[in-house]
Amino acid sequence: MKKFDLNIEQILENWEVHHAVREIIANAIDEQKLTNSAEIKIFKDDEGQWHIRDYGRGINVENFTQNENEEKLKTEGIIGKFGIGLKDALATFDRNNIDIKIKSKNGEFTIGKSIKTGFDELVTLHIYINPNRESSFIGTEFVLSNINDYDIKKAKDVFLKFSKENVIDSCSYGMILDKNNDDVGRIFINGLNVSEEENFLFSYNITNINASIRKALNRERTNLGRTAYSATIKLILLNCKSHGVVKSLANDFKNYSYGTVHDETKWIDVQEYAVKFLNHYENAVFVTTDEIESSPDLIDEIKSSGYEMINIPSNLKEKVFNESDHYGEIVRELDKFKMDRMKNFEFNFVKVDNLKKIEKQNYYLIDNILALVGGKPANVNEILVSETMQKDPFSFGPAAGLWEYDKNRIIIKRSLLGNTEDFVAVLLHEIAHAKSGATDATRDFENELTRMIGTIGFKVLDQQQLIISNQKRESDFSFIRRFLSLIRKFNISFR
Repeated sequence: MKKFDLNIEQILENWEVHHAVREIIANAIDEQKLTNSAEIKIFKDDEGQWHIRDYGRGINVENFTQNENEEKLKTEGIIGKFGIGLKDALATFDRNNIDIKIKSKNGEFTIGKSIKTGFDELVTLHIYINPNRESSFIGTEFVLSNINDYDIKKAKDVFLKFSKENVIDSCSYGMILDKNNDDVGRIFINGLNVSEEENFLFSYNITNINASIRKALNRERTNLGRTAYSATIKLILLNCKSHGVVKSLANDFKNYSYGTVHDETKWIDVQEYAVKFLNHYENAVFVTTDEIESSPDLIDEIKSSGYEMINIPSNLKEKVFNESDHYGEIVRELDKFKMDRMKNFEFNFVKVDNLKKIEKQNYYLIDNILALVGGKPANVNEILVSETMQKDPFSFGPAAGLWEYDKNRIIIKRSLLGNTEDFVAVLLHEIAHAKSGATDATRDFENELTRMIGTIGFKVLDQQQLIISNQKRESDFSFIRRFLSLIRKFNISFR
């Protein structure tokens, strides 16, 4: 019999038996992957001994040295990293009075205490080596005696291979797993559980190990912080194409306004991914809280149009604005919804001959009104009257007038023609839009409106001076007098 000094200078005193069993199982799984050999076996025999068996190359004395395993470091998908887990496991078994026998074609190994060579008073842990009597033996088998079944179960539970999580989807960065009705999401790295997340929607197995994860992995490979793996989990979610996964994210995101979403759906990149899915598969309009508060008619309008309103944060609105979803369709946020509604709106135009008497009288004032502001603008081809009007894009309330810059026309709502002052005020308002080329509440529009007020005011005052100097009857200028009262109305908000 030969013996080999394990030369353990420092052991993990906080390790329990299940930690040691975990290392033996991890080594067996790694050997299976490295050699593409048969599935490992973990079983209990009739004598109550637990067996952990792989079908790889077989353990040898060199495997007990405390050096990093270059082969494992260079191979993707391997659990082991440090090459020292085996020695820690053996020391833990010895400390807890667990008998262990290791069998391979290279020999049968047991552990025990012996005097350290050259130090007569120092007793250290050694490996005792006996020849293997079965030359045809394949792989490595650990036989553990005097060990609790619970420690075996607890050790197996940290491996994806033996867990209840099922793979839903996978990509080059890893796998998305269901939680099997468990409230806790588990994070695996190459099949080994390294962390738990109480508010995760899924569990994950990370197979692409970046520098951040490598740096954070400690010797025990447990309790890994979220900052180390969150970026990789985002990549897994954004690169997996399973309809079930994306739908689960999208349905979870619908609860955003209630504050009950899972942690993955709080990440803005994942929110964007969910919105782009919902945009294609759901009849939804995405609106911010500010938009809801500033547009009191918005909810009723969206619902009456057959859409579901989904609340999104303002920073997400900025990311999806005018962006296409996964299928090439523009995301239907509020501005897109309004634009589509305007494009699909059909006016009900009324011919002048079909207007009522008072409506005609006011309509025929158009040339007089235009003359007051320098004539019809060159970019206005026609002025029309419609029974129906689009809603104002800012307030979402009914518009009284409209300047359609792309069609070079002004449209006035028919109901305005029944009141001269209202009709004149709205028409001048739309002319100001046409002349300035600007929308409401802009400096250019306000400047043009002010200029028009000044022009009309000057002409009215000039006509008043003529009335006084020529002593004409005031009734001859009843049309001009009406404009005096209109000046006060020019700041009424019409589109």
